[in-house]
Amino acid sequence: MKPIQVGLLGIGTVGSGTFNVLKRNQQEIQGRAGRGIEITMVADLDVARAQSVVGPDVKVVNDARAVIANPEIDIVIELIGGYGIAKALVLEAIAAGKHVVTANKALLAVHGTEIFAAASAKGVMVAFEAAVAGGIPIIKALREGLTANRIQWIAGIINGTTNFILSEMRDKGLDFDVVLKEAQRLGYAEADPTFDIEGVDAAHKVTLMSAIAFGIPVQFDKAYVEGITKLGAADIKYAEQLGYRIKLLGITKRTAAGIELRVHPTLVPAKRLIANVEGAMNAVMAHGDAVGTTLYYGKGAGSEPTASAVIADLVDITRLHTADAAQRVPHLAFQPDAISNTPVLAMSEVVTSYYLRLRVADEAGVLAKVTGLLAEAGISIDAVLQREADEISGEAATQTDVIILTHDCAEAKMNAALAQMQALPTVLQPITRIRKEELA
Repeated sequence: MKPIQVGLLGIGTVGSGTFNVLKRNQQEIQGRAGRGIEITMVADLDVARAQSVVGPDVKVVNDARAVIANPEIDIVIELIGGYGIAKALVLEAIAAGKHVVTANKALLAVHGTEIFAAASAKGVMVAFEAAVAGGIPIIKALREGLTANRIQWIAGIINGTTNFILSEMRDKGLDFDVVLKEAQRLGYAEADPTFDIEGVDAAHKVTLMSAIAFGIPVQFDKAYVEGITKLGAADIKYAEQLGYRIKLLGITKRTAAGIELRVHPTLVPAKRLIANVEGAMNAVMAHGDAVGTTLYYGKGAGSEPTASAVIADLVDITRLHTADAAQRVPHLAFQPDAISNTPVLAMSEVVTSYYLRLRVADEAGVLAKVTGLLAEAGISIDAVLQREADEISGEAATQTDVIILTHDCAEAKMNAALAQMQALPTVLQPITRIRKEELA
């Protein structure tokens, strides 16, 4: 059978990895797919560099639309990234009857509803395993492997840059700004790391997982997003003393009131496997009613790990290329007419427990005032840790840190209590609040 022909838009880190892995493992991939898969055309603005990667047998052009217009191309891989030209090219490829493989989580998290609808109307597939957690096959696990389950919650370390930074902060006792510079020097963080450190990248990914897990539309605009820029080495140290690690988690949960969709730094018990995921590695926990809690771990980025996911999508499409469109796995796991309008909760409605750090004047009665305000708000306390004043480096013995762990309460209730505590004259700095998840 004639090999299926693939056009590649963008041959950077992931694109070159995809080309090399596909070429290196060609025989094995063909044995699994049932026919050959060949990248026969590449579009890249740097034609000379791209040609040096793919060799003389592959046609290289500087116009992505020339790839889409080629009637020989069956599948288009979009690896350009971003929301702009990538969206136009994906929709044009779909309109031309091409299947699409993409690693573009930002595009799908924001415009996925429109893109998936266009693909369904045209009878083509949009595959995006590489968009979430790099080489970890989490999309396939959620969409197919756990299909018997009513999924209850997902929690994931899905951004390697922030996990590397938090690991370094914990290991070396350094503050965020210092570790970020080191991460940039080592290539773990971009020159402009905003999407990573502010939690946006993780929010794109958890938005996609939430849609697949709960059968809702992709709704990135409803996600609560908080990054790691305000975390201090002190918080990581205190968390450790209390038996926790701090991780930036993407969390989505099914509740009676609706779906939680949030990204923020989170205290996780140190005994949980996910709390021990270090460096730039990724991990995702998913809890289903039948299977219980499952864990998926691996490299969340990089040339060949991400290429592994891109090629898995190519093989899936090749296997199903001639199948009736109605018999294919739906883009978001649920059939289009089964997608629900279950609301995504505002963060103020989310119920969780909290870590609070207050820098206070070392005076009699301060702790009683703080705990009294929590009690008045109906927030119960799980644990309190008070540092001796002389333990706080560089401070006169007039200030101390009070650390409080609370039981579950609604975010709105905690916000009101924090405003009252912050107004106390004996609370000397902005209060640090980090949410806590047991992930049991």
